[in-house]
Amino acid sequence: MLLRSKQNLSSASLLISPPTPQFKEDDYSNVIHTNKPYYLPRVSDQTTTKFSHKPHSHSPCPLQLPDAIHARSSARVDSALQQQQQQQQQEETTYLLMILNFTRCIRSGCMVILRVIAILSYAFLISPGFLRGAYYYYTSSHVRRDIVYGDQPRNKLDLYLPIKSHCPKPVVVFITGGAWILGYKAWGCLLGKQLCERDIIVACIDYRNFPQVSMSKMVQDASEGISFVCKHIADYGGDPNRIYLMGQSAGAHIASCAIVDQAIKEAGDCSLSWSVKQIKIFFGLSGGYNLFELLDHFHNRGLSRSVFLRMMEGEESLGRFSPEVKVEDPANRKAVSLLPRTILFHGTQDYSIPCHSSKSFAKTLERVGVEAEAVMYEGKTHTDVFVQDPMRGGDDEMVRDLVAVIHAADEEALDKDDKAPPSKRLAPEFMLKLARIVSPF
Repeated sequence: MLLRSKQNLSSASLLISPPTPQFKEDDYSNVIHTNKPYYLPRVSDQTTTKFSHKPHSHSPCPLQLPDAIHARSSARVDSALQQQQQQQQQEETTYLLMILNFTRCIRSGCMVILRVIAILSYAFLISPGFLRGAYYYYTSSHVRRDIVYGDQPRNKLDLYLPIKSHCPKPVVVFITGGAWILGYKAWGCLLGKQLCERDIIVACIDYRNFPQVSMSKMVQDASEGISFVCKHIADYGGDPNRIYLMGQSAGAHIASCAIVDQAIKEAGDCSLSWSVKQIKIFFGLSGGYNLFELLDHFHNRGLSRSVFLRMMEGEESLGRFSPEVKVEDPANRKAVSLLPRTILFHGTQDYSIPCHSSKSFAKTLERVGVEAEAVMYEGKTHTDVFVQDPMRGGDDEMVRDLVAVIHAADEEALDKDDKAPPSKRLAPEFMLKLARIVSPF
């Protein structure tokens, strides 16, 4: 039978419609999250009235559906807000880190520029003395340059030879400084010239620097240079029984490492190319001997911690290259007994390597039974005792003390020293004073 009118269609739907299904919250959720239409069953007015007065015990309250939707929506909104806040915080943190890194780069760049300016200014101010020293180095008949002592590229040394006489001369084996990066044998020219004028042979040893090699190779080069001098210095008029070892700044550190290592080998009955007993006295000038105490100091002075540790073959090797630490090791007691007398010179206003370094090492050596002393020069900086004072001419306090120790048992040499004319001035005083002010060392 066909129903033609809307009224009949409505009545028919009432007659054939099944009982009202139970509508669950999950069903409503499916409606929301799908694109398919959902058709609610039709109910009569009478049924609606019944439900409004007496809801079915298994049917949810009509108000529960909107509340559930609102709760879920609120949770999603809160989650989205939290993610937005976290992203905003990350962006702010990234921005602050970027600003901080940029500031550090600017600060580091400014420090590098200022240091370069200071180095160039210092070089200009000492240039008169430097040029005169270079002229002596390349033209004097007393200087024998580039004598090969090993098979590595920079295994060479310079000899400063006094006028020949019938008796052998005392010898100073000198290792120059340069922050383990700029060391070069020619830096010992001024000291070589002064000692040569006092009848003392000077052998300035060159060695490979960082980054070409690390610390162990520098010590190895120095040891080979010392060995060459001990074996061959008699051929140049030197006295093999009066050999003194000396180093300045990084060179003092390298020389001290070389002699302590050699003493340990000698105590262990290893085969040796030279003996610690051949060294009468070790002179250290403005040196550092405990790297643990100097690590932070060097970093604050501009020598990066990471670069310094690479230079010293890692933090685990700092003790290995700290002579002060090694002589305190009970396992090295026999080796320590072989060490020669030690004299450490240092300026009290040395900011590159504090004078405490020499004082501490001297006290440590005395404590373990080595004859040692620290000689302080009041008001002297790192470069005063090695650069400016020799360029001033006249009486150089450090050189006078050094020569007095070397010639202590030679009365004739001491008389000559007293009668020797003062050394000549190499640079104007005002330039040397300005050089002291701008010196970055």
